[in-house]
Amino acid sequence: MVSDIKVSIKNLYKIFGPKPETVLEKAKAGVSKADLLEQHGHVLGLKDVNIDIKARGIQVIMGLSGSGKSTLIRHINRLIEPTSGEIVIDGQNVLAMSDDELLDFRRHKASMVFQKFALLPHRTVADNAAYGLTIQGIAKEEALERSQRWVERVGLAGFENHYPAQLSGGMQQRVGLARALATDAEILLMDEAFSALDPLIRTDMQDVLLDLQNELHKTIIFITHDLDEALRIGDDIAILRDGAVIQQGSPQEIVLNPADDYVRDFIKDINRGRVLQVESVMDSKKPRSGAKIEADTVIEEALQIATANDNKPLIVTQDGKAIGSVTIEAMIEAIARPEKDAERNPNYR
Repeated sequence: MVSDIKVSIKNLYKIFGPKPETVLEKAKAGVSKADLLEQHGHVLGLKDVNIDIKARGIQVIMGLSGSGKSTLIRHINRLIEPTSGEIVIDGQNVLAMSDDELLDFRRHKASMVFQKFALLPHRTVADNAAYGLTIQGIAKEEALERSQRWVERVGLAGFENHYPAQLSGGMQQRVGLARALATDAEILLMDEAFSALDPLIRTDMQDVLLDLQNELHKTIIFITHDLDEALRIGDDIAILRDGAVIQQGSPQEIVLNPADDYVRDFIKDINRGRVLQVESVMDSKKPRSGAKIEADTVIEEALQIATANDNKPLIVTQDGKAIGSVTIEAMIEAIARPEKDAERNPNYR
């Protein structure tokens, strides 16, 4: 039986400093990031990170600046070497690969999209998009032909002969995405890929990524500090603080059940109606009549449907079968829950 886990990160530690191995046991014993720096002169980058990443989905890793998220993604293709731990991909520990195995892994199995685009300024859009294929040893003519599909797919047809300096930031990032996709790698690593873009362009790039994912079903590991972005694109989200995972789950789970005040602070200002799906607030009772709505419909859309149907309960369906019902009152309650918590508890943040 083939596992649906593509990447398994196990007990991963990263300590920056002159002799990280000498303070590893202190980190494992629970010495804080601040104390490790103050008392031992080392920086705790990652602390006992354990994440299983499913194949063919978007795994978001998020946190504030300094939380360790970019450090973590750079361990997956060994741009950074760990102090301790394992990263297992398709049953093989990346951290135990030989130089030749690692080179093959980087060329064929994992592609990366960077925050600052990382395009070659002296090469055209076409040449940049084909770069990963030429690194694989594919002849330039064939590489250009194969990458052209992705240039067109990300909306850059007609710009093949332009240079990066002639493009907007959003267009440059489309080139970076086309370059990553052209290699047909199974894993796509995206490190703050959209954070340097203006809000409207950023939303547009998120749409491009989601459309491509619906078609390609890659395993995508996406780093961001933006919760709205994480909730919009992530099938699963891991939240880091001071190098440690403090919560992992679906967007629904994180919004409905924040692990602590740190996560609660993250989610307090989001529009819950655009995140929560009716399945999360439905009742298992099935009404005999009523308008039907898919289980994965977000509450914001479901409220409009309920209003148009005289505020009557909606029949929730999945794969064409009724699985429950949802009332307008339950949906409003789910959206308003943070405010109600604040009313009950003055210390709620």
